[in-house]
Amino acid sequence: MLDRKTAPPFVKNFSFNLITPDHEVLSNGLHVYFVRGGDQHVIKLDFIFNAGRWYESLCGLSYFTSSLINKGTSDKTSFDIAALFDQLGAHLEIQADHDFVTVSLYSLTRNLAPSLELLLEILQQASFPEREVQQSKAIYQQNLKINKEKTSFLASRLFRKTLFTEGHPYGRELDEHDVEAISRGHLTQFHHDFFRDCRIFISGYWTAPDRSAVLTMLERFPAAPGLTRDHQDVHTTATHQHVDKKGSIQSSLRVGKRVIARSHPDYPSLLLLNHILGGFFGSRLMKNIREEKGLTYGIHSSIHALRHASFLIIGTDVNKESRELAFDEIRKEFKKLCTAIVPNDELDTARYHFIGSVQAELSTAFAHADKIRNIVLFDLDVNYYSNLIEAINTLSAEQLLSTANQYFNEGSFFEISVG
Repeated sequence: MLDRKTAPPFVKNFSFNLITPDHEVLSNGLHVYFVRGGDQHVIKLDFIFNAGRWYESLCGLSYFTSSLINKGTSDKTSFDIAALFDQLGAHLEIQADHDFVTVSLYSLTRNLAPSLELLLEILQQASFPEREVQQSKAIYQQNLKINKEKTSFLASRLFRKTLFTEGHPYGRELDEHDVEAISRGHLTQFHHDFFRDCRIFISGYWTAPDRSAVLTMLERFPAAPGLTRDHQDVHTTATHQHVDKKGSIQSSLRVGKRVIARSHPDYPSLLLLNHILGGFFGSRLMKNIREEKGLTYGIHSSIHALRHASFLIIGTDVNKESRELAFDEIRKEFKKLCTAIVPNDELDTARYHFIGSVQAELSTAFAHADKIRNIVLFDLDVNYYSNLIEAINTLSAEQLLSTANQYFNEGSFFEISVG
């Protein structure tokens, strides 16, 4: 009989066993990665295009091309497309970010062939109907007006503009005049230039005939190398900037800086320091600014690793009168990281929480494919995640102190507030 009065023994487990993908290069040049796992008869296909903001000639082209690509083809309306996916029990998700556009198809395995056939039609024959273009632009402009009343939205925009400069694709923000400048012709051209260069990740459950059918269909996709874009990288000087917003009773704070890439040897140490600082509910910023000072409901620190740059950002909302106090407390936490060794119990708590959270992300074959996708897209070592966990597990408090003095030094952070 199970003894429920005695807690089970605590076991430390630092394994990170990714499913080994099966990589094929098709005759048309497409790179396809198969990640087979799970016993549910569902499958996910991710088409990753080099078509994010980085590749835009006009601000907003990536967003509007992506959001409108499934709104009509040469012989199907947006209603037709939506109805067909519903009938097949399939679901389509499209996301545009700074570097990539991801088109994800979720399908029942038994309906994979017709679902993929429809997706390939959309990707190749998107027609961008004028009515849909105008409607999408109107919706975006209305949402933009609403968002511009939010201090959090304005603070994040201003932070990125200040950090990267307004002319850089990572700092450029879509405004009303940009939306007005975009035409159906621009979208058609962007689609032609950037929606043929892709990598495909297939995860879930399938049979050998399913796989063979998918490869046959993908062979017909007119893949081609995409155009490249180069941008001048201007490093800006850290600044403290406040924008007053009339009528606002709160201020949104953003504090951050440019940091190293995933491939840098200091990256694991920086990740763990960020976790200790503000990466989880038991972090120093949460304990200080939320629990002890009562200045906010929540504060969080995160690292965003993009294809051509990475940055660390801290975000929170406080009452207007507490704005400078909150900034002061954030600076104190930076100084504390640089001057005092992290106590062993705090270090172990943050270390094991971080490792556990990464391990918990491998619950499905889809999650395995997401990790493999990062390895491929960011040119990482095949053992990147297992090496990362090993590094996090062995980092000492002395190593963290040295890293903190290199990356959390006083005066190197941008401080932005709106409200």
